[in-house]
Amino acid sequence: MTLKELAKALGLSPTTVSRALNGFPEVSDATRRKVQAAAEAYGYRPNMRARSLATGRAMAIGHVIPLASGHEMVNPVFADFIAGAGEVYSKSGYDMLISIVPEAEQARAYEEFKSKGSVDGIIVHAPREGDRRISLLKSVGIPFVVHGRASESDESYSWVDMNNLRAFQRATAFLLDLGHRRIALINGLENMDFAIRRRAGFEAAHDAQGLRHFDDLKVSGEMTEQFGHDRTRDMLGRDDPPTAIIASSMILAIGIRRAIREAGLEMGRDVSLIIHDDDLSYLPNGGDDPIFTATRSSVREAGRRAATMLLDIIASGSDAPRSELLEAELILGQSTGPAPAQVSITEPT
Repeated sequence: MTLKELAKALGLSPTTVSRALNGFPEVSDATRRKVQAAAEAYGYRPNMRARSLATGRAMAIGHVIPLASGHEMVNPVFADFIAGAGEVYSKSGYDMLISIVPEAEQARAYEEFKSKGSVDGIIVHAPREGDRRISLLKSVGIPFVVHGRASESDESYSWVDMNNLRAFQRATAFLLDLGHRRIALINGLENMDFAIRRRAGFEAAHDAQGLRHFDDLKVSGEMTEQFGHDRTRDMLGRDDPPTAIIASSMILAIGIRRAIREAGLEMGRDVSLIIHDDDLSYLPNGGDDPIFTATRSSVREAGRRAATMLLDIIASGSDAPRSELLEAELILGQSTGPAPAQVSITEPT
């Protein structure tokens, strides 16, 4: 069905129908609802090229992924965020453009988005300490929202983030209350904002109870199954191994659980484990009976929130910074228990 055919069926002018579908304020709410209901009933889909010409917008949102973190394209966390954002884009008639570039060429990618007019806004992923992309995007002049925050940045900008500090402080306090005193932290890369805040929460929980946290039990790196396995194997092989571990991702946890089993130990009895669980669609945490005790925060929902915020910024034309801080739930699973009186380690075969 074309716009003219839809207008004829409604007894309205094509101009009125177009304005109703595109959110122009001069159309009454009653007319807008009537047109939207008819468009849904008739299965009408607007011509996006015509809509772009009418609104002066590209009707697309950009996501720039540097090659140095190309693994994120197959990371279920990234996939779920994109899925959530995509739901919002689709409902609003927007497309998504993903540009994969060498890390050193991100500035060029943003500038090309601007010069070509190919996107109306940008979502910034994986912010780092003092992230220079924020000032770059402000100078380029493209609306953007950051998924996360950039520590040590004096810039004002719009963001959606999970309260990493509070989540990890709460998880650590839970283990301390169970009697654990040698707790390990297996974290993401230390220059990433989320990892900085998670470590701060881990340390703050110890400090609040006047307890020591051990630097040799705090490790960071790429959040892969192998990294989780290898670091856990190393720590469990010591004379004074940790009795509990906090991990920054479900992916790390798979490797950690493997290392615990190889050491002849039982997760939840000999070694407790709390993970950060992004409520991933394709990597569930055991459904109604969680495998892992976890700080849970849906990354898909974060994608929806970031996309909604960005589209609102584009529609309003306002550059006033906005922010939304999401809280994580502490979900109790099978992976935690009281600190054991003594841990016996066996060498893996």
